[in-house]
Amino acid sequence: MMEPKAVLQRYLGLGRDAMLQKLEGLGEYDVRRPLTPSGTNLLGLVKHLAHVELGYFGDTFGRPHGETLAWSDDDPMADMFASADESRDDVVGLYERAIAHADATIAECDLDHEGAVPWWPDDVNPVSLHTILVHVATETHRHAGHADILRESLDRSVGLNGVGNNVPDETAAWWLAHVDRVDEAARAAAHAAG
Repeated sequence: MMEPKAVLQRYLGLGRDAMLQKLEGLGEYDVRRPLTPSGTNLLGLVKHLAHVELGYFGDTFGRPHGETLAWSDDDPMADMFASADESRDDVVGLYERAIAHADATIAECDLDHEGAVPWWPDDVNPVSLHTILVHVATETHRHAGHADILRESLDRSVGLNGVGNNVPDETAAWWLAHVDRVDEAARAAAHAAG
């Protein structure tokens, strides 16, 4: 049986991998373009998660990371998109450095090691590494779900690595029929509700 810290780190790693996989095979515009009314985009999600890991596994535990973060009062959404002068490699590299920094913190600290999240209120500080691992793994998987939907809207790629290994391996016609079944059920329920 795996130790609790290894389990948490494993699930965090699965979310990290999923985020990076959703960028694979897409052109520069598609990884950057806003796909929701709030501007959510794939590369921006990766950039945001890099900032999340640097903050929670760096600042929270007094472990300087040396990175310049995009968060500012002037643009509270600066971490949610890549500027024109930031390459995909820049953003992915930042995420990889953030992951390495986070993994070093996780390796060096016990689950009960305490820190303080500077942007959280005093009544929830101090926090343990255990709490932060759960928080960041949860946030990473939340954004991986966003990335799943964004990627599907771009090129109908679904599943892990876009190969459908965690969804039924069916034909395009089967999927169209499935969507029709879902729509029919929704319409029938709406009609019944009045």
